[in-house]
Amino acid sequence: MTRDKGRKGGDALSALWALMSFAFMGLMAAFAAALLAMTEINREGPSTEEKVFVVPLGAGAIQVANLLHADALVRHPLAFRAAAILYGRDRPLQAGEYAVQAGASPREIAQMIASGDALLHDLTIPEGWTTATAMERIAAATFLTGDMPETPPEGSILPDTYHAPRGMTRAALVQVMRDAHAAFLAEAWEGRAPDLPIRTPEEAVILASIVEKETGIASERAEIAGVFVNRLRRGMRLESDPTIIYGVCQCNRLRDAQGQPRGIRRSELDRRTPYNTYQIDGLPPGPIANPGREAILAVLNPPPTDNLFFVALVPGDPSQGHVFSSSYADHNAAVQRYRALEAEAGD
Repeated sequence: MTRDKGRKGGDALSALWALMSFAFMGLMAAFAAALLAMTEINREGPSTEEKVFVVPLGAGAIQVANLLHADALVRHPLAFRAAAILYGRDRPLQAGEYAVQAGASPREIAQMIASGDALLHDLTIPEGWTTATAMERIAAATFLTGDMPETPPEGSILPDTYHAPRGMTRAALVQVMRDAHAAFLAEAWEGRAPDLPIRTPEEAVILASIVEKETGIASERAEIAGVFVNRLRRGMRLESDPTIIYGVCQCNRLRDAQGQPRGIRRSELDRRTPYNTYQIDGLPPGPIANPGREAILAVLNPPPTDNLFFVALVPGDPSQGHVFSSSYADHNAAVQRYRALEAEAGD
């Protein structure tokens, strides 16, 4: 009986040692695998030159790992998947275009994609564009995705150069433009001059849009804003040609039946529409374009001036500047010179 107990005790001890040996071997194997994985995760990648890599919208780690392997940017898809888990900081992989440097490791690639450090594309909306024209440019941008959202109201987006990653939706970019406009307008309104003949931020945008369309010279915005503010204070009509054009076509230029640019017709000048500031008092019912920051600031802080009139120096080309006048007599003389130049051009 004593021997049997000793034998059983020895067998149990042997089994325990065997189990511990297996556990130790497993631990060592796991350690070796982890060491190998960490080495591979941090190992220099196979690419010998910078490559642009696209992460599709909604792609997960498995799909991205396979695409990276297919593009010869990682040696083993599993290495990238492990790197995404360890170094992605619990963030999903971000869609977009990424500049993967030569020799970038799976860890570096995973961290870059998880952080959303994507290449950005520029999209510029110039000052004075109508919303319809801006939406055409957004629709044509091939790096954007998704359907076009509903066209925002005129004057509700801020002209600027926007930087967007590939895959950003058109609706999201339009919202960024609207948010930028709202934020800037609120700040500018708070800093407005006292005693302006402008009652609301919306009226400021309307007048700024007219200022924007009246000149192609940035330095003239403030002077033109001063003229219009003076006219509003005196109860004079604005008499702005761009408002007539917008009332006719909601566009930037009038065109004839052949699609060629044309001037304002006498019938259009005499027609009473909500946007014909030769016929209505005060401001039109809405903006005629999207004014930029400088035009908005100009109408909210106009310079002191006695001028009440202006006319273009060169017929049909406001980019050449204007002649400003404080009296009707001086303005009439400037108009006569303008008409003489216009007649010469017609010959």
